[in-house]
Amino acid sequence: MTINPLGDRVVIKMIETEETTKSGIVLPGSAKEKPQVAEIVAVGPGGLVDGKEVTMQVKVGDRVLISKYAGTEIKMNDVEYTILKQSDILAIVD
Repeated sequence: MTINPLGDRVVIKMIETEETTKSGIVLPGSAKEKPQVAEIVAVGPGGLVDGKEVTMQVKVGDRVLISKYAGTEIKMNDVEYTILKQSDILAIVD
């Protein structure tokens, strides 16, 4: 089963980073902040959204920085994804 986003939406997969304090202590998942860097898995077609023409500026494989609590989280095949609007993407990370 695949996810094909509609309109100006994108499907992302969060990139987990291991967090270590300055003193070298590795933080468990419950103590870490939600990661904000993700990889784009699928991109919607863009088009007319709310009466305005939207051109998609991201593509599959891009690493992006997203708003902290943006999107809707879903789980498929034991993998967690987030579906969000392109406007919730803050930047493309190189």
